[in-house]
This record gives sequence, structure tokens and C-alpha cells, in this order.
Amino acid sequence: EALTETKVTQPAIFTASAALFSLLPKTFTFDMTAGHSLGEFTALFAAGVMSFEDALKIVKVRAEAMQIAGEEKAGTMAAIINLSREDMQLVIKHSQLKGIVQTANFNAPGQIVISGEKEAVKYAMEAAKTAGAKKALELSVSGAFHSPLMESAKDALKRVIRTVEFKTAKVPVYCNVDGLGTTDPKKLEENLILQIDSPVLWEDSVNQMVSDGATEFVEIGPGRVLQGLVKRINREVAVRGISNLAEIKGLGA
Repeated sequence: EALTETKVTQPAIFTASAALFSLLPKTFTFDMTAGHSLGEFTALFAAGVMSFEDALKIVKVRAEAMQIAGEEKAGTMAAIINLSREDMQLVIKHSQLKGIVQTANFNAPGQIVISGEKEAVKYAMEAAKTAGAKKALELSVSGAFHSPLMESAKDALKRVIRTVEFKTAKVPVYCNVDGLGTTDPKKLEENLILQIDSPVLWEDSVNQMVSDGATEFVEIGPGRVLQGLVKRINREVAVRGISNLAEIKGLGA
């Protein structure tokens, strides 16, 4: 039951993902990294920007601060299926008259997540369906992540990040906040702070990585969600996942 709490879930997922990455053979090479929300920490660790210990320290503070922010300012999130970005932005603009709501994730074409105060999100869900969305599904979450309701968590995150040395990345890390790749430690640090209450531009990141030469995406960590999203974004690229030891052993196949 504790694993459903953000303060427990985030460190657990990061630790599992980082452990799997650490077990990869030295023959496994990569040209760029990216991670979705929490996954950005694994991407930074993989690119040599920070140590496992430092990343875990930040993740723990981030997770606890996000849980507290979610308890202090109750909010919710919802997935909007099959509505264009342009139409979604119009819905959001109109729905903000009801309270705080913004796009939280641009996951793939036709899959956008919104986040904010409950009344405003529920209003936006109905407005999205009226605008032509196939579905609007409220998510089971403990807070309005990637929205202004996370502002108090941002302060805590900033404080702990300032205690960690960010190194120049060995390969470009494609950041959630702008979808662009960078190796600059200062930029990576600033983007990580901004990420907590900004939209995750996953679709933009994948498109940019493909433009920059990516032909295969390897998802490292529990689950296969990102593989599905990448395929929705670009059907031409190859995808595979590494979520257990057997899949690590199969890398040579």
C-alpha cells in the first residue's frame, strides 16, 4: 500500500531503473538520453551528470515535497484522448476561468494529460469532449503534478539541487521542459527545477531525438509505457525495453 504514495513510489522506480542501467554490459552504447518526468533523473544518471547517491537524494526530496504539495493543495489530473494540441490549448484557455488548469504532458499525438484544481480539470474534461475528444479520463493521482499547484515543491527541489554538483553530460540529455538536447550542466540543472510545474514535452523530445539521428529507443526500467508512446509518435523507429535481468542478457541477441 505504501508503494502507491508518491514519496515512496518515486525513489523505488528511480532505484530500479538506475540499477538496471548499472547492470548493462560495457558494450552497450548510446548517443543520447531522455526520461519522462521522474525518468529524467535516470537519464541524467545514465549520462554521467550526477552520481546515483546524489540523484536519489534529489528524488527523495522531490517525491516528499510533491506529496506534501498535493495534500496542501488538492488537485487532479486527466488524460484527454484524440484531441489536437491546438484544440486542447483553446479548451485550457477557456477552462482557466474556472480555476487553475494546464497541460501537464504532451505524451504522443492524441494523448495529452491536463493537471490542476479539481473543478477546473473536470470542467476542461467536459469541454474537451465537446470539442471532439474521444475520451477524458480522470487519473488516480495524489496531486496535480506538472501544474502551478506544485510551486511549493519547486522551492524544496531547488534547495536540494543547489547542494549537488551537475557535471557536463557525456551525451545530450533531451529535457522535458523544452524537448531539446543539451550537455550543459547549468542548463540541465535549471530545466530539472522548471520541470516540476511545467508540461512534459515528451512528443517534442522524441521528435527532436529522431531529427538528431535516433533510430532505436531502449526503455530502461519497469513497464513498457514509453515504448508504446514512442511508437505512436514515430512508427519507423525500433523500440525495446529492459525491465529485468533476462532482457539484459538478451541484449546481444
